[in-house]
Amino acid sequence: MVVTATEFKVNFGKYLSMLATEDIFITKNGKKIAKVSNPNVSAVEAISGILAGRLPEDYDAKALREERLQKYAPDD
Repeated sequence: MVVTATEFKVNFGKYLSMLATEDIFITKNGKKIAKVSNPNVSAVEAISGILAGRLPEDYDAKALREERLQKYAPDD
């Protein structure tokens, strides 16, 4: 969510409760000056939430990793 610095100051309690579910970007004069985020949410969970529904059902991270490693492994 993007809010102005004035809006953030005036409704601090409202945005404080919203931090449980989303990050807040604060702007001043149309430029982003700060990002307020929930410290209890890990980076992995945040990225997983962003990617939810965008990966195919049969996505297998381990299989893709092995494929990459085999592709660049030196030939014996």
